[in-house]
Amino acid sequence: MATSRCIPNTLTIAGSDPSGGAGIQADLKTLSALGTYATSVITALTAQNTRGVSGVHPVPVEFIAAQLETLLADVAIDAVKIGMVASREVAEVIRDALTPQRPGWIVLDPVMVAKSGDILVDDVGIAAVRECLVPLADLITPNLPEAAVLLGCPVPENRAGMEALAPGLRALGAGATLLKGGHLSGGECPDLLITSNAVTWIEGHRIDTTNLHGTGCTLSSAITARLAHGDALPDAVATAKTWLSQALEESHRLDVGQGRGPVHHFHARR
Repeated sequence: MATSRCIPNTLTIAGSDPSGGAGIQADLKTLSALGTYATSVITALTAQNTRGVSGVHPVPVEFIAAQLETLLADVAIDAVKIGMVASREVAEVIRDALTPQRPGWIVLDPVMVAKSGDILVDDVGIAAVRECLVPLADLITPNLPEAAVLLGCPVPENRAGMEALAPGLRALGAGATLLKGGHLSGGECPDLLITSNAVTWIEGHRIDTTNLHGTGCTLSSAITARLAHGDALPDAVATAKTWLSQALEESHRLDVGQGRGPVHHFHARR
Protein backbone atom coordinates (compact mmCIF):
# COMPACT_ATOMS: atom_id res chain seq x y z
CA MET A 1 0.00 0.00 0.00
CA ALA A 2 2.78 2.42 -0.82
CA THR A 3 1.95 5.97 -1.78
CA SER A 4 3.14 7.64 -4.99
CA ARG A 5 3.98 10.77 -2.97
CA CYS A 6 7.65 11.33 -2.22
CA ILE A 7 6.70 12.32 1.33
CA PRO A 8 3.66 10.37 2.60
CA ASN A 9 0.96 12.02 4.69
CA THR A 10 0.26 10.58 8.13
CA LEU A 11 -2.32 11.36 10.81
CA THR A 12 -2.29 10.89 14.56
CA ILE A 13 -5.55 10.93 16.54
CA ALA A 14 -4.66 11.28 20.20
CA GLY A 15 -4.52 13.45 23.32
CA SER A 16 -2.04 16.22 24.05
CA ASP A 17 0.91 15.85 26.43
CA PRO A 18 2.37 19.28 27.35
CA SER A 19 5.64 17.67 28.44
CA GLY A 20 6.15 16.46 24.86
CA GLY A 21 7.07 12.87 25.62
CA ALA A 22 3.85 11.05 24.86
CA GLY A 23 0.53 11.51 23.11
CA ILE A 24 0.11 13.76 20.11
CA GLN A 25 3.48 15.45 20.64
CA ALA A 26 5.42 12.17 20.65
CA ASP A 27 3.47 11.02 17.61
CA LEU A 28 4.19 14.19 15.63
CA LYS A 29 7.90 14.04 16.50
CA THR A 30 8.14 10.39 15.51
CA LEU A 31 6.19 10.71 12.27
CA SER A 32 8.32 13.72 11.32
CA ALA A 33 11.63 12.15 12.34
CA LEU A 34 10.83 9.19 10.10
CA GLY A 35 10.18 11.31 7.05
CA THR A 36 6.43 11.74 6.78
CA TYR A 37 4.24 14.83 6.77
CA ALA A 38 2.39 14.55 10.07
CA THR A 39 -1.12 15.87 10.67
CA SER A 40 -3.13 15.57 13.89
CA VAL A 41 -6.56 15.52 15.46
CA ILE A 42 -6.61 16.21 19.20
CA THR A 43 -9.07 14.25 21.35
CA ALA A 44 -8.15 15.59 24.79
CA LEU A 45 -6.01 18.15 26.59
CA THR A 46 -4.05 17.03 29.63
CA ALA A 47 -2.25 18.80 32.46
CA GLN A 48 0.79 16.54 32.55
CA ASN A 49 4.52 16.44 33.15
CA THR A 50 7.15 13.74 33.50
CA ARG A 51 5.86 12.91 37.01
CA GLY A 52 2.22 12.31 36.17
CA VAL A 53 -1.14 13.60 35.00
CA SER A 54 -3.02 16.13 37.12
CA GLY A 55 -5.97 16.79 34.83
CA VAL A 56 -7.74 15.79 31.63
CA HIS A 57 -10.06 17.97 29.55
CA PRO A 58 -11.79 15.97 26.79
CA VAL A 59 -12.40 17.73 23.50
CA PRO A 60 -16.16 17.76 22.74
CA VAL A 61 -17.01 14.88 20.43
CA GLU A 62 -18.64 17.24 17.94
CA PHE A 63 -15.38 19.13 17.57
CA ILE A 64 -13.37 15.92 17.16
CA ALA A 65 -15.78 15.09 14.32
CA ALA A 66 -15.28 18.56 12.84
CA GLN A 67 -11.48 18.21 12.97
CA LEU A 68 -11.62 14.86 11.18
CA GLU A 69 -14.16 15.95 8.58
CA THR A 70 -12.27 19.14 7.72
CA LEU A 71 -8.87 17.46 7.52
CA LEU A 72 -9.97 14.42 5.51
CA ALA A 73 -11.87 16.60 3.04
CA ASP A 74 -8.57 18.21 2.05
CA VAL A 75 -5.61 15.93 2.80
CA ALA A 76 -5.14 12.40 1.48
CA ILE A 77 -3.85 10.37 4.42
CA ASP A 78 -1.63 7.36 3.73
CA ALA A 79 -1.52 5.97 7.27
CA VAL A 80 -3.17 6.86 10.57
CA LYS A 81 -2.29 6.08 14.17
CA ILE A 82 -5.05 6.13 16.79
CA GLY A 83 -4.14 6.58 20.45
CA MET A 84 -6.20 6.48 23.64
CA VAL A 85 -9.97 6.60 23.17
CA ALA A 86 -11.97 6.86 26.38
CA SER A 87 -15.61 6.90 25.22
CA ARG A 88 -17.91 5.14 22.82
CA GLU A 89 -18.91 8.44 21.23
CA VAL A 90 -15.32 9.25 20.29
CA ALA A 91 -14.70 5.71 19.04
CA GLU A 92 -17.78 5.88 16.84
CA VAL A 93 -16.82 9.29 15.44
CA ILE A 94 -13.35 8.01 14.50
CA ARG A 95 -14.77 4.85 12.93
CA ASP A 96 -17.40 6.77 10.96
CA ALA A 97 -14.84 9.30 9.71
CA LEU A 98 -12.22 6.77 8.60
CA THR A 99 -14.50 4.17 7.05
CA PRO A 100 -15.56 6.09 3.88
CA GLN A 101 -12.09 7.65 3.39
CA ARG A 102 -9.99 4.80 4.65
CA PRO A 103 -6.22 5.42 4.68
CA GLY A 104 -3.90 2.75 3.37
CA TRP A 105 -3.05 1.72 6.93
CA ILE A 106 -4.78 2.13 10.28
CA VAL A 107 -2.69 1.44 13.40
CA LEU A 108 -4.44 1.36 16.79
CA ASP A 109 -2.50 1.68 20.04
CA PRO A 110 -5.18 0.62 22.54
CA VAL A 111 -3.92 2.64 25.52
CA MET A 112 -5.83 1.27 28.51
CA VAL A 113 -3.34 0.56 31.30
CA ALA A 114 -0.80 2.95 32.82
CA LYS A 115 2.75 1.80 33.61
CA SER A 116 1.65 1.87 37.25
CA GLY A 117 -0.91 -0.81 36.42
CA ASP A 118 -3.88 1.52 36.80
CA ILE A 119 -6.74 1.04 34.33
CA LEU A 120 -7.13 4.28 32.36
CA VAL A 121 -10.38 3.48 30.53
CA ASP A 122 -13.66 2.28 32.05
CA ASP A 123 -15.59 -0.79 30.89
CA VAL A 124 -17.67 1.25 28.45
CA GLY A 125 -14.54 2.70 26.84
CA ILE A 126 -12.89 -0.71 26.66
CA ALA A 127 -15.94 -2.18 24.95
CA ALA A 128 -16.04 0.74 22.50
CA VAL A 129 -12.42 0.22 21.48
CA ARG A 130 -12.93 -3.53 21.16
CA GLU A 131 -16.13 -3.24 19.12
CA CYS A 132 -15.61 -0.06 17.05
CA LEU A 133 -11.89 0.40 16.49
CA VAL A 134 -10.13 -2.96 16.76
CA PRO A 135 -12.01 -4.43 13.74
CA LEU A 136 -11.21 -1.24 11.81
CA ALA A 137 -7.47 -1.52 12.40
CA ASP A 138 -4.88 -3.17 10.18
CA LEU A 139 -2.64 -3.45 13.25
CA ILE A 140 -3.18 -3.12 16.99
CA THR A 141 -0.25 -2.73 19.38
CA PRO A 142 -1.28 -3.72 22.92
CA ASN A 143 1.18 -4.35 25.72
CA LEU A 144 0.57 -7.41 27.87
CA PRO A 145 -1.80 -5.78 30.43
CA GLU A 146 -3.79 -4.16 27.59
CA ALA A 147 -4.13 -7.45 25.76
CA ALA A 148 -5.34 -9.03 28.99
CA VAL A 149 -7.95 -6.27 29.37
CA LEU A 150 -9.13 -6.73 25.78
CA LEU A 151 -9.48 -10.48 26.25
CA GLY A 152 -10.55 -10.56 29.90
CA CYS A 153 -7.74 -12.90 30.88
CA PRO A 154 -4.64 -12.91 33.14
CA VAL A 155 -1.53 -11.05 32.06
CA PRO A 156 0.97 -13.41 30.39
CA GLU A 157 4.22 -13.93 32.27
CA ASN A 158 6.33 -15.62 29.58
CA ARG A 159 6.62 -16.28 25.86
CA ALA A 160 4.38 -19.32 25.99
CA GLY A 161 1.68 -17.22 27.65
CA MET A 162 2.02 -14.60 24.92
CA GLU A 163 1.65 -17.21 22.19
CA ALA A 164 -1.42 -18.61 23.95
CA LEU A 165 -3.18 -15.26 23.42
CA ALA A 166 -2.81 -15.41 19.63
CA PRO A 167 -6.16 -17.12 18.84
CA GLY A 168 -8.10 -14.71 21.05
CA LEU A 169 -6.38 -11.66 19.60
CA ARG A 170 -7.05 -12.86 16.05
CA ALA A 171 -10.70 -13.30 16.95
CA LEU A 172 -11.00 -9.61 17.87
CA GLY A 173 -10.98 -8.83 14.15
CA ALA A 174 -7.90 -6.64 13.59
CA GLY A 175 -5.76 -7.38 10.57
CA ALA A 176 -2.76 -8.13 12.80
CA THR A 177 -1.54 -7.66 16.37
CA LEU A 178 1.84 -6.67 17.71
CA LEU A 179 1.81 -8.02 21.27
CA LYS A 180 4.52 -6.06 23.10
CA GLY A 181 6.54 -8.03 25.63
CA GLY A 182 8.13 -5.20 27.58
CA HIS A 183 6.38 -6.29 30.78
CA LEU A 184 8.18 -9.65 30.81
CA SER A 185 11.03 -10.00 33.29
CA GLY A 186 14.62 -10.40 32.19
CA GLY A 187 17.01 -8.68 29.86
CA GLU A 188 15.09 -9.25 26.65
CA CYS A 189 12.06 -7.40 25.24
CA PRO A 190 10.51 -9.73 22.67
CA ASP A 191 7.40 -8.68 20.78
CA LEU A 192 5.07 -11.12 19.02
CA LEU A 193 3.63 -10.22 15.61
CA ILE A 194 0.38 -12.13 15.13
CA THR A 195 -1.15 -12.24 11.65
CA SER A 196 -3.99 -14.34 10.24
CA ASN A 197 -1.70 -17.25 9.48
CA ALA A 198 1.54 -16.84 11.44
CA VAL A 199 3.21 -15.70 14.64
CA THR A 200 6.65 -14.10 14.41
CA TRP A 201 8.95 -13.08 17.24
CA ILE A 202 10.54 -9.65 16.91
CA GLU A 203 13.53 -9.81 19.22
CA GLY A 204 15.05 -6.95 21.18
CA HIS A 205 17.12 -6.33 24.29
CA ARG A 206 16.06 -4.24 27.25
CA ILE A 207 17.64 -0.78 27.38
CA ASP A 208 18.94 0.25 30.80
CA THR A 209 17.13 3.58 31.19
CA THR A 210 14.28 5.11 33.15
CA ASN A 211 13.37 7.36 30.20
CA LEU A 212 10.35 5.33 29.19
CA HIS A 213 7.68 8.03 28.94
CA GLY A 214 5.76 7.65 25.69
CA THR A 215 7.45 4.49 24.42
CA GLY A 216 4.16 2.90 23.37
CA CYS A 217 2.99 6.01 21.51
CA THR A 218 6.37 6.32 19.86
CA LEU A 219 6.59 2.70 18.68
CA SER A 220 3.10 2.67 17.15
CA SER A 221 3.80 5.97 15.39
CA ALA A 222 7.14 4.68 14.08
CA ILE A 223 5.39 1.63 12.64
CA THR A 224 2.77 3.91 11.09
CA ALA A 225 5.49 6.00 9.44
CA ARG A 226 7.26 2.98 7.98
CA LEU A 227 3.96 1.56 6.66
CA ALA A 228 3.25 4.92 5.03
CA HIS A 229 6.60 4.65 3.26
CA GLY A 230 5.54 1.29 1.81
CA ASP A 231 7.28 -1.21 4.09
CA ALA A 232 5.74 -4.64 4.44
CA LEU A 233 4.25 -5.09 7.91
CA PRO A 234 7.01 -7.33 9.40
CA ASP A 235 9.69 -4.99 8.05
CA ALA A 236 7.87 -1.91 9.38
CA VAL A 237 7.65 -3.45 12.85
CA ALA A 238 11.29 -4.56 12.94
CA THR A 239 12.59 -1.21 11.65
CA ALA A 240 10.44 0.75 14.10
CA LYS A 241 11.56 -1.39 17.02
CA THR A 242 15.22 -0.84 16.14
CA TRP A 243 14.62 2.91 15.79
CA LEU A 244 12.91 3.03 19.21
CA SER A 245 15.79 1.13 20.81
CA GLN A 246 18.17 3.77 19.46
CA ALA A 247 15.87 6.54 20.77
CA LEU A 248 15.98 4.90 24.21
CA GLU A 249 19.75 4.46 24.11
CA GLU A 250 20.21 8.14 23.24
CA SER A 251 17.65 9.44 25.75
CA HIS A 252 20.45 10.32 28.20
CA ARG A 253 21.25 13.26 25.95
CA LEU A 254 18.00 14.93 27.06
CA ASP A 255 17.37 16.66 30.37
CA VAL A 256 13.57 16.90 30.59
CA GLY A 257 11.74 17.04 33.91
CA GLN A 258 12.31 15.27 37.20
CA GLY A 259 10.30 12.11 36.65
CA ARG A 260 10.15 9.48 33.92
CA GLY A 261 11.85 11.16 30.97
CA PRO A 262 11.08 10.86 27.26
CA VAL A 263 12.93 9.00 24.54
CA HIS A 264 15.06 11.02 22.10
CA HIS A 265 12.86 11.19 19.01
CA PHE A 266 15.46 13.09 17.00
CA HIS A 267 18.44 10.96 18.01
CA ALA A 268 19.56 10.62 14.39
CA ARG A 269 20.33 14.35 14.31
CA ARG A 270 23.67 15.17 15.92
